[in-house]
Amino acid sequence: QVQLVESGGGLVQAGGSLRLSCAASGRTFSNYAMGWFRQASGKEREFVAAISRNSGSRYYGDSAKGRFTISRDNAKNTVYLQMNSLKPEDTAVYYCAAQYSGSVYLSQKYNYWGQGTQVTVSS
Repeated sequence: QVQLVESGGGLVQAGGSLRLSCAASGRTFSNYAMGWFRQASGKEREFVAAISRNSGSRYYGDSAKGRFTISRDNAKNTVYLQMNSLKPEDTAVYYCAAQYSGSVYLSQKYNYWGQGTQVTVSS
């Protein structure tokens, strides 16, 4: 089992920045690719970003490209999502997830999920 706890969400004005963190415990963190997804009210869960086990590869959804940066610190068992130039349409609950194998873009390929953290961007 891997337990994931997100933090860093909150209310921010458009154009501002937030840094989300996801702390993992349980099994060896470096064995898992990590991803961030988000779900806005009334919408399906959306892929935001993912990072490979050793940070060698990073993947971004269209909404995140150029504005968000995913990173991880295996020594701290933590994955981060730096979000800049935030827009009201970024408002959602953000989830981190851990994946042992499979496509990082597909939520169903992730094995463990955090409880989510709310991000609200005001206009």
